[in-house]
Amino acid sequence: MRRLSLPPDFHTFPFLLKATSQLGLSVAQTLHSQAFKFGLAADLYFLNTLIRAYSVSGRLDNARQVFDESSQRDVVSYNVLIDGLVKAGDMFGAREMFDGMPLRDSVSWGTMLAGYAGTGQCDETNRLFDWMLRLELRPDSVALASALSSCAQLGDLERGRHIHDYIQRSGIRLNSYLTTGLVDFYAKCGCVEMAREIFDSSTSKNLFTWNAMLVGLAMHGQGQLCLDYFSRMMQAGVQPDGVSLLGVFAGCSHVGLVDQARKLFDKMESVYRVHRELKHYGCMADLLGRAGLINEAMEMINTMPMGGDVFVWGGLLGGCRIHGNVEIAKKAAENVMKVKPEDGGVYSMMANVYANAEQWDDVEKIRRSMDINRRVIKKSAGCSLIRLNGVTHEFVAGDNLHPQTDEIYFILNGIEKHQFGAY
Repeated sequence: MRRLSLPPDFHTFPFLLKATSQLGLSVAQTLHSQAFKFGLAADLYFLNTLIRAYSVSGRLDNARQVFDESSQRDVVSYNVLIDGLVKAGDMFGAREMFDGMPLRDSVSWGTMLAGYAGTGQCDETNRLFDWMLRLELRPDSVALASALSSCAQLGDLERGRHIHDYIQRSGIRLNSYLTTGLVDFYAKCGCVEMAREIFDSSTSKNLFTWNAMLVGLAMHGQGQLCLDYFSRMMQAGVQPDGVSLLGVFAGCSHVGLVDQARKLFDKMESVYRVHRELKHYGCMADLLGRAGLINEAMEMINTMPMGGDVFVWGGLLGGCRIHGNVEIAKKAAENVMKVKPEDGGVYSMMANVYANAEQWDDVEKIRRSMDINRRVIKKSAGCSLIRLNGVTHEFVAGDNLHPQTDEIYFILNGIEKHQFGAY
């Protein structure tokens, strides 16, 4: 076009920016300078596309500069920059931009809600969603799915059910996005039958919906159902991905379906065209270890095309602990310590392995090693959550921060005395 000396117009550069958005910063800067040269850089459509191009290239400073220096802005300008900030993980900057908007649309709300839910800021997700409803705004499928994701992460069954009721009362059609959100929510909150009911009755299912169902079943140890749904997935012509197979392997691991998992693992690349990743090897190491096939698991790890990570060696170590294989446990523990030296869990697990084998000298060595390396070692404290009357109560092992700590321990001590009295 330029060689023919044809002048560009207001549509030319936005199309070019969209076509080259994955080619990096230099291309966006070149097109920016060309648009400026031809007097088209002040066009609002071009500016919005340019902000998006800079955001996709990871240059939010350039995107913000274009936004700040523009004399024209609309709701799209704000939405594009908020989306870039959310994807970069800057939720504070995104919220600051959102709060300063003169006008918001469903995309503005949905982007913020998805950002909060995606970064695990569930309380913020809930507050923003409630604000949206108080303003009597109709949430779209992105906003609703994000609110459901927040409920799933918190295990807030009551709130999630209210959102489901709202969807039904409002006559909102369940697209694949909403169906996936509902299946994921009910499965993670323990209502597997409800998740299956929604899944089976839905005519709008995509890969993510199938994955939510497979992972949900795996979480609750429904290995055979995992395999059944995977077969249905194949019959429906849906191409699986790494998450699909990971869900099936996890389901098989819980109930010891070794042969079925082996067959799927062998066919992953040749039949299902899914590349094997470390997480798949880790799941298989866990499955074989649980089943007592320690040597087979070790052989698989030794033939891996990449080095093992903490999940691969940790899965093998867990199997060794169950079945008392001290020698391979030592090798697995050494590799975990190489990959993640600050992991305190491996010391505890090895102490259990040695204790079960009545190797008390080695138990003492492990404990001394933990004392020597105490500054480096980090061990995650056990944590549990319970929701009561709309309030989530969090308990961490060894803490006494709950306002009803005295009453709680009074009851626990009573239960303990009652149990010992029974014996």
